[in-house]
Amino acid sequence: MATKQFHITKSTGEKVDFSMEKLKNSLQFSGASEALVEDIVQRVQDELYQGISTREIYNRAFALLKKKESVYASKYKLKKAIYELGPTGFPFEKFISGILHYSGYQTKVGEVLQGSCVSHEIDVLALKNETLNIIECKFHSEDGLKCNVKIPLYIHSRYQDVKLPLESQNNKDFKETKGWLATNTRFTQDALEYGKCVGLYLLSWDYPHGNGLKERIDRLRLYPITVSTLLSNREKQFLLQRDMVLCRQLIKNSFLLDHLGVSNGRKQRILKEMKSLCNS
Repeated sequence: MATKQFHITKSTGEKVDFSMEKLKNSLQFSGASEALVEDIVQRVQDELYQGISTREIYNRAFALLKKKESVYASKYKLKKAIYELGPTGFPFEKFISGILHYSGYQTKVGEVLQGSCVSHEIDVLALKNETLNIIECKFHSEDGLKCNVKIPLYIHSRYQDVKLPLESQNNKDFKETKGWLATNTRFTQDALEYGKCVGLYLLSWDYPHGNGLKERIDRLRLYPITVSTLLSNREKQFLLQRDMVLCRQLIKNSFLLDHLGVSNGRKQRILKEMKSLCNS
């Protein structure tokens, strides 16, 4: 007997066919066992109806994972956790800086550079292998939005303005510069083609393939504190305002949980969750 095909509604409003494989892949990314993945997929399938939103499917799978193991749930909510770095883009800039720092780059956030025409505040400067990377970050707090070609067009023009003055300095720390655009969402095809054409390095949730944000975060175990299933939204905002963006930063600065009035028992559970994520 053929399995009934369900249409689901994406955050953009687009109707697509439900993909069991996509759900399985996202659950496997959390580290859950094959048996648990199969169990959750079956339970979610049993509750499908025509037009169900991807948000509802995610919420159901997340609840089942959290009930079994909070660390799995934390990893599963990674994409949503990146959105929770908002509403401003500054924590996302710190997050990008943190990922690059732990990848061997020397980084600075919010530096002002003089261009040929005007001065520019650069989100992240990252130096590695004698290349100075000029990085602009585009943060979206709403799911479903994409970076269209207008964004890399604008970012590339800013990079071009600072490129000549930088490279004419004969700085001993770097021999060349490179422009970057990093976003927490995805790029449109036009944006990807433009970036490739002008040599602008693009970094998004799933691009470059195999080395996008999702893969970098998981490979380096650099999870944002917003993945926590134990911290409240108020507590997360308190920590973000104090530049605590990564779980491993909070582990080193656990005294901030005392400032929040977190009980010792709960503090130990939070730190255990953080350490499990960093060492998983």
